[in-house]
Amino acid sequence: MTSRPGADLVGRTAESRLLDALSAGRDGGCPGLLLRGGPGVGKTALLDAAAARAVDAGTRVLRSSAVEFEAGMTYSALHQLLYPLRRYAERLAGHHRDVVDRIFGLAPGPSPDPLAAGTAVLALLGEVAVERPVLMVADDVPWIDRASATALGFVVRRISDQPIVFLAAARTGADSFCDQLDLPVREIEPLAEPEAVELLDARWPELGPSVRLRMLAEAAGNPLALRELPKELSVRQRSGHLPLPALLPLSGRLETAFASAVGRLPAPTRTALLMAALDPGIGRAVIRRAAGEADGSDVLAPAREADLLQVDARVGRITFRHRLTRAAIVHLACPGERRRAHLALAAALTDVPERRAWHLAEATTGPDETLARALDEAALPAWRHGEPAAPDRRRGAASAAVAALVRAGELSPHPGDRSRRLVEAAYFATFTGQLDDVPRLLAEAGRAADPPTGLAFAATAQLLTHDEGDIDAAHRLLARALDDNAATTTDDEWDHSGILYALLLVSVHTHRPEPWRLLKTALDRFEPTEMTAIRLCYEAYVHPTTASDALRKGLADAFAALPADAAPWELIPLACAAVAMDALSDHRYLVSRMIERERDGGAIAMAVPALMLLCSDSYAHGRWDEAEGLAQEGLELAAAHGYRFWERQIRALLATGAAARGDGDLARTRSEETTTWAAPRGIEVTEAYAHSARHLAAMGQGDYEEAHVQVGRIDPSGAPSAGIPGRWLVLDLVEAAVRTGRTDEARAQVAAARTAGIHRISSRTALICAGAEAVAADEDDAGPLFEAALALPHAARWPWEHARIQLAYGQWLRRTRDHHARRHLSAALETFDRLGAKAMAQRARNELRATGVVTPSGPAAEAAALTVQERQIAELAAVGLTNRQIGERLFLSHRTVGSHLHRLYPKLGITSRAALRAALEAKPSGATARAAGPAVP
Repeated sequence: MTSRPGADLVGRTAESRLLDALSAGRDGGCPGLLLRGGPGVGKTALLDAAAARAVDAGTRVLRSSAVEFEAGMTYSALHQLLYPLRRYAERLAGHHRDVVDRIFGLAPGPSPDPLAAGTAVLALLGEVAVERPVLMVADDVPWIDRASATALGFVVRRISDQPIVFLAAARTGADSFCDQLDLPVREIEPLAEPEAVELLDARWPELGPSVRLRMLAEAAGNPLALRELPKELSVRQRSGHLPLPALLPLSGRLETAFASAVGRLPAPTRTALLMAALDPGIGRAVIRRAAGEADGSDVLAPAREADLLQVDARVGRITFRHRLTRAAIVHLACPGERRRAHLALAAALTDVPERRAWHLAEATTGPDETLARALDEAALPAWRHGEPAAPDRRRGAASAAVAALVRAGELSPHPGDRSRRLVEAAYFATFTGQLDDVPRLLAEAGRAADPPTGLAFAATAQLLTHDEGDIDAAHRLLARALDDNAATTTDDEWDHSGILYALLLVSVHTHRPEPWRLLKTALDRFEPTEMTAIRLCYEAYVHPTTASDALRKGLADAFAALPADAAPWELIPLACAAVAMDALSDHRYLVSRMIERERDGGAIAMAVPALMLLCSDSYAHGRWDEAEGLAQEGLELAAAHGYRFWERQIRALLATGAAARGDGDLARTRSEETTTWAAPRGIEVTEAYAHSARHLAAMGQGDYEEAHVQVGRIDPSGAPSAGIPGRWLVLDLVEAAVRTGRTDEARAQVAAARTAGIHRISSRTALICAGAEAVAADEDDAGPLFEAALALPHAARWPWEHARIQLAYGQWLRRTRDHHARRHLSAALETFDRLGAKAMAQRARNELRATGVVTPSGPAAEAAALTVQERQIAELAAVGLTNRQIGERLFLSHRTVGSHLHRLYPKLGITSRAALRAALEAKPSGATARAAGPAVP
């Protein structure tokens, strides 16, 4: 059974309602509507849906769909539109019946003139509309023949007082008679991304991640393209097991939709269009040189008039109206035309060697080592070796490098050279979101007799890690690769870099020492001044306490030495090290710049962890909303490109964030999912974050035994560790032990952290360790320790830890009946509220209530802010002044003062004058209605 027209319309709710209102006459007497949009955007589908619903409503629907070959046939469109009404012609007056019969070809005689035709058609429609409403639907109106257009224009201008509606559709930029009718126009835009995803997934659910992403990019929201593009791919191509061509094959419908105007252009314009389609990055000046355009001429002018492309006059950039127009132009050209266009472009690009090499390679039909070497050298050495490059040539460099190396491999006459180039392409593809292509490229490279290179092992290890999270297998492969490299004494720096980076990725996600030892052994083969970024990352993870000051300085110097567009694999190890040392905040701009540069066609596998690192830094500095936005961005990017490993890492981080916010159910759900995935794979760091999330969730809900169990599972030793994330969990370990009555254990944890030197890593770990020492101390000794912790330099830079220590200090002060408890508890509460840490905010609120101060929560807290005058009155009343004395000082009547006091008592959570002083101490002076934000603790 076929579905009704319009049943699968996605993202067209507003348009459908508009058409329904028009058909039902709820449009204020408007006679019609013109739908305008690009090819394949869904105009016809909307017309079909409107017609189907009109029929269901009892409306008579008349349809005409114009085509180019009938544009010269007089009254062909009217014939198609009105022929179903031919029996009604008998009811017309004789002269009108004669005209209608001649339009239908049922009577002899010449074609009627347009005025006679218009009046006869108007009479015919009026006769039909007596029985029921009429909807006229005309598709592709620019191809309606001139006689029909004139008659229809006459009719449409005269039907506003009859139950007749005219609905038409035309391509954007195409002229038609509707332009002169002053009809309302509805522009039909491409689908927004969520609707495009919905439509593609509903029609083609089996697409591989990279294929799905490519379809979405090429279709650019065009509904016809979303339905048709995958249809031309093989099953293995759709699943991602075979590569997609640079230009996707087009179905007949797509080729007709996007290339129909090309054939009517002059030959020189078609040639120039082909050049622009073959290299969309070139500008107008290159086209002019390649096409041999004479001064003053504009060979692309006809294409612009046909609305196929735009030319930015300022920079000469050429932009096709739709990406598929480019594909259609290339598909229409024969192989010889494409080769000649490539050669012409190569001749015009002598100043851009990498593009020249690419075009020469595309024009070549057989092996050619010279061209293969040129492509190899031009495959963006800036990306491979970190050399400076122009920003526009760095964006998308990685994906371009993959294509260049694959083509270089195809042109290589020697199997060894072919294998090497394909291995490099496979390695790059692990970073560019082309994981589906990696096994095929490595398999093709493996056909050579030579043994696999270190880079082949690195590419395989990256695939195992990014796709399946199999870091054990990746570790074994890399150990073998290092053994082979040592045996062969290869000088290929790219092999070494690839192995080291893959090994670093494995190492930072495990607590086992073997990967780190292997990495250290590999680093020892280089001079101390080489592989600086990876060395610093090694030290930040393995020896952060040995010479922490020197390590932080080394990081700062390394960041300062980076160029503005540093190679991603130089920047990411430094950023990892900086996060481990709590030192990323000064260098965030470099990471953000790299993300912006690489996220679109570049090193996706670097952009995703970069987003995660920024997320970690934002969480640490109390910008939780920003952190979750970065995490969501990373999740979407990872999911779109099939990086399941990074998806899991980000979800683990978000589990901890949910726990800190007090959403225990979400935290447990996310952490259980993370543990289920990470535990069988031995990814201990990811497991640790999951246990940390469960610990925080349990603490927030007062389940301290569960919190103690979970935090104890983070490190196998159960003791504080300088590893990741152990260095940030000393306070968690100690607080869980103290809350469950294990005071001796808590003090042993403090001593172990001190012995390990965790406090030396950063100002954040110093604060954590100092706070933990105060929490574990004897009641008589805790006060000075709390004061010392909160007085540490830069303590307030870490709001989550700072507020937790303030809360613990306030609790201790309350137990000792010190009225200063309210000040620290109130400051902690304000920070927790600002962060969005609901469970901890409630704990602080409960402690404040125990001191006699009632604090509102949620929206009421905002309403509880004192005005400036209320604050003045409260402070004077708190020191013992009477209402009259206060009134004399503030020039108010004593009754007004009493009224103010009556209103401010509920805001402070008190019921009498006697509690004013304590309440004001718990509510800092910045918390007034005029304050711009929460007071700084």
